[in-house]
Amino acid sequence: MKSKTYTIAYRRKREGKTNYKKRLNLLKSGELRLVVRQSSNSVQVQLIEYVPAGDKVVASAHSKELQKYDWKHIKNNMPTAYLVGLLAGKKAVKAGIKKAILDIGFYKSAKGSKVYAVLKGIVDGGLEVPVKEEMFPKQERISGKHIEDFYKKAQEDKEKFKNQFSKSDVSNLTKAFEEVKAKIMQV
Repeated sequence: MKSKTYTIAYRRKREGKTNYKKRLNLLKSGELRLVVRQSSNSVQVQLIEYVPAGDKVVASAHSKELQKYDWKHIKNNMPTAYLVGLLAGKKAVKAGIKKAILDIGFYKSAKGSKVYAVLKGIVDGGLEVPVKEEMFPKQERISGKHIEDFYKKAQEDKEKFKNQFSKSDVSNLTKAFEEVKAKIMQV
C-alpha cells in the first residue's frame, strides 16, 4: 500500500486569517503595508513595516481616537472611516512616511466601500498610495449626507425606524464631519 504525505498549512492560513501568497507579493514591493481592518463597531488603520523578527507598526489610527476631536457619532460608518484614514495619513506624514501600499486582507475590493473611504482620507492626509480615483466613494457619502437624508425620512415614520437611530442623533452629521475634519487637518 502506498502512503500519502500530507502537509499541514500554517495555523493562520487554516483559520482564514492570512493569505500568505498575497502577503509575500505585498512584502516584495518593499513599501510599507497600509492595513485597513473594520469590525461591526470600529475601523482601524495601521502602517506596518516588515522586519524579519516580526512586523512593526509605524503609525496607526482607530475610530475611538476620534472622540478626542469631538466625534460623537457611530464609530463604523462611512464618515468615520474617512476621518480615521485622514488621521492615520496625518500621523504617517508626521512620522516621515511618504508612500505605502494597500493591504485589505480578505475583504473584497468593492468600489466606493468603507475601505476606499479610509484610503481617500489617507490620500487627503498627504500619504501617497497607488489607487484609481474612481474607486473612492462620492463626496456626499463620505460626508454622511446619505445618512442625514435617511434620518429625515425615518423621522416621518418613527414607529418603523424607532430602533434605527436610538443611539445617536445624526441630524447634524455633515456639520460635525466638517468640524472634526478641520480639527484633524490642523494636526
